[in-house]
Amino acid sequence: MTDNAGMRRISFLALLLVAGTARAQSPAVSDWGYYGGDGFAQRYSPLREINRDNVAQLEVAWTYRTGELGEGFGRADKLAFEATPVLAFGRLYLSTPTDIVIALDPASGRERWRHDPRVPRKQHYAEATSRGVTTWEDPDKARTGPCRRRVFLGTLDARLLALDADTGRPCAGFGIGGAVALGADARSTTPGEYLVTSPPATFEDIVIVGSAIGDNRAVELERGIVRGFDARTGALRWKFDPIPDGPDHPAASQWQPGQAQRTGGANAWAPVTVDAGRGLAFVPTGSASPDFFGGERLGTNAMANSLVALDARTGAVRWYRQLIHHDLWDYDLAAQPTLIEIDNAERSVAAVVQATKSGLLFILDRETGEPVYGIEERKVPASRVRGERAWPTQPFPATPPLVSLAPIKPGEAWGLTFWDRGKCRDLIAKYRNEGAYTPPDLAGTILFPSYAGGVNWGGVAHDVRRNRLITVVNHLPMVATLLPREAWQAQRESGDYPDSEFSAQRGTPYGLRREPLLSPWGLPCVRPPWGTLVSVDLDKNRIDWQVPLGSTRGLAPAWLPSRDYGMPSLGGAIVTAGDLVFVAASMDNRIRAFDVETGKPLWKRALPAGGQATPMTYRAGPDHRQFLVIAAGGHGGLGTPKGDYVIAYSLPK
Repeated sequence: MTDNAGMRRISFLALLLVAGTARAQSPAVSDWGYYGGDGFAQRYSPLREINRDNVAQLEVAWTYRTGELGEGFGRADKLAFEATPVLAFGRLYLSTPTDIVIALDPASGRERWRHDPRVPRKQHYAEATSRGVTTWEDPDKARTGPCRRRVFLGTLDARLLALDADTGRPCAGFGIGGAVALGADARSTTPGEYLVTSPPATFEDIVIVGSAIGDNRAVELERGIVRGFDARTGALRWKFDPIPDGPDHPAASQWQPGQAQRTGGANAWAPVTVDAGRGLAFVPTGSASPDFFGGERLGTNAMANSLVALDARTGAVRWYRQLIHHDLWDYDLAAQPTLIEIDNAERSVAAVVQATKSGLLFILDRETGEPVYGIEERKVPASRVRGERAWPTQPFPATPPLVSLAPIKPGEAWGLTFWDRGKCRDLIAKYRNEGAYTPPDLAGTILFPSYAGGVNWGGVAHDVRRNRLITVVNHLPMVATLLPREAWQAQRESGDYPDSEFSAQRGTPYGLRREPLLSPWGLPCVRPPWGTLVSVDLDKNRIDWQVPLGSTRGLAPAWLPSRDYGMPSLGGAIVTAGDLVFVAASMDNRIRAFDVETGKPLWKRALPAGGQATPMTYRAGPDHRQFLVIAAGGHGGLGTPKGDYVIAYSLPK
């Protein structure tokens, strides 16, 4: 275990910051003032009232119902309650999947106010979620009155909202009536396909926002522009397009100009993380469009699938590092960057951690983007599809991979019985798979990990005291098949593929069909676990422990006893100084606590709906009681039970 001077300083400062109550905390001194816990997105809490010796005594302290169950909402089937509340100014703030913002009393769960921005409910949205809000306090102490403290939210209908943190009323001086429209200069083509699902970031008097874009529809999609707005007025201060928008763009020399103009995407739908001391905004970008065929965007597609460090005041590029070249797998950088300090006998460096859907951990110097643990370009399989030119190499970091990178072979098929194992063996033999980064094929390709990860938007938590990273990892294989246009249309209309998703990829010769690689019993065709919780020791550069996350309860044939096989998950983990990891995320609708040193499960409770969110923790009330809070509302994509619950746990009084 590491407990060097640098880490002790961080822990001591954190303890000082939380020494008060929740009465009037600004985000910077709150127990959990940001979506990622603190401004560094470490998802670490120095609170220790709840610890591994007493966690088994946790009980429900209060429950709040948002009332949002999708009634009258055109994409009710898509609703996903992924929000993590934040604590600031004596209130707990959160958002529903339809962007209703709610302020609660943190000690009792009583509603203080709610604001409904009234996004059009009949609209078809690419996503139906909101992961949370951002709070901000004007650094100019001379400014008083309403909206000195604000709540910012990006909406499904592509607006950036500013609300008074005390009352929930729109800030009249921000944009038009408290809102700024985002779609106009991003080449928004289809209503509901350009939206915001993650909380904005703030720096000084600037609010920074990215966007989510409906995948795989066409080559010419919306542009993934990241923008900085004046936090008081909503005036545009700067904007950055990851795809070259002219010859002066830093990546212009690495694109064909005509292709760069047509291509869309490369958007930052995950949260941006700001290093306030250095004035840097770390932006994780996604794939250029479309995701699974790149014949209309040849080359590496520089600045897509990249971690980009921007000057937070001007939007100028300080540095960038591409972590996926010429993405053909929908390997967006979905996880929020996490800022850590590495301070040991070998080095002392301010670092940024970026986890990827491909199951890799990249750790870079915050100032330069240079790898802290080294990166090697390795040869990967070539494409066999006409018109495609897969990039011949991909970057592999020296940190341990979180998933298997080896090819999946027919002899490794898994099943409950000889019969379904044989069916899986036949499926694996049918499709192409040559290990990591095997390109999509006309005959079908097994993608492992799939576009669900690896590591998805749940990101990583940093155990500050031990210098370990904790993360939720998926091990679910998917099949992607490119189809000539007529064959794609025929299969889409045939009704023979009820479990498949079809994407048009207009402007290319091929449509896409994709589905999970499942046995006739509906379980993955590869050996479990299909979802894990993993701890990586950064000092020793090794996986310290990994355990299955989730059971087959309610997800397997009725005659099969429930097993802790580890299930696909969406959501993240948090770490506390009480030597605990808290996580829900899994498809079995449980919230759990694990021993941070060993991965031993210590506590679990059933949730009334799917818990596909990241929990948070804080102290509140006259007795400074520690609470653990989770949003439990289900996830339309995973098919977990729907609900509208916000649940707080604490120790008995």
